[in-house]
Amino acid sequence: MTDIPILTGVAAIADRYDVFVLDLWGVLHDGVTAYPGARHTLEALKAAGKRTVLLSNAPRRAFALVDMMEKLGLPRSCYDEIISSGEVVWKNLRDRTAPGYRDLGRRLYFIGVDSDRHVYEGMGYEAVANPADADFILVCGPHSFDDALEIYQPLLDKFVGHLPPLICANPDRMVIRDGKVVVCAGNIADLYAALGGAVIQTGKPDAAIYDDALALLGSPDKSRVLGVGDAFPTDVTGCTAAGIDELLICGGIHAAELGLAWGDAPTPDALAKLANRYAPLRPVAAVPAFVW
Repeated sequence: MTDIPILTGVAAIADRYDVFVLDLWGVLHDGVTAYPGARHTLEALKAAGKRTVLLSNAPRRAFALVDMMEKLGLPRSCYDEIISSGEVVWKNLRDRTAPGYRDLGRRLYFIGVDSDRHVYEGMGYEAVANPADADFILVCGPHSFDDALEIYQPLLDKFVGHLPPLICANPDRMVIRDGKVVVCAGNIADLYAALGGAVIQTGKPDAAIYDDALALLGSPDKSRVLGVGDAFPTDVTGCTAAGIDELLICGGIHAAELGLAWGDAPTPDALAKLANRYAPLRPVAAVPAFVW
């Protein structure tokens, strides 16, 4: 059994914290639609004097996430700050001081949707069509959400022989989009690592991106910070590494394993079975969904 409390909503734990680091996909929306109660809960946190920073493994810049959230009915006024793994990759490609970036060449092979190319555009990089010409690979995700992972193996095989470094702008291995599991950049990076290629991952669960997120709010006392996410491999692992507490949203990536429809509370036995798979990682509490 596990002693992880199962709460009815965020209000039950909000008084213990001043700052909330919020995941997007699986917490606020499913990639297509905002979850019921998400906007109200963001607004309730703000009304209670809490500060919020949205932290996403999205492989695109923060301004693109702001636009997407607006279209989903989650306006910019609902939260204080926002940061993404794509934004950090953009800064690293611009500054070229982060580990692994300093010695990169200027020719890259891009894997992802065209709308994510703003992660490297305008900084003197050239996207090449021939893998043999690439100084490095930049993976933001699949070309289409409908792609199967295995179609990327023949492409990656073309790099065998010189194996340039690969920058993974989204370490996720799985997300649920509109109820369906989709391939992520992290899956493609794993295939490349299996070939012997060097992979530079940016985003959760690396503790550094939590520090980047909290720096936007003046680097508050971590004992008063709560992370909110739906995945043990990224959110719970990342919060643990960063030294902050984590509230697990049960209706996201682990919903099927917990046997839940969205909004349902897990049974203590199901939550214990899930938590034991990732022991000693432990969220401070769990809620069915991001509701107040």
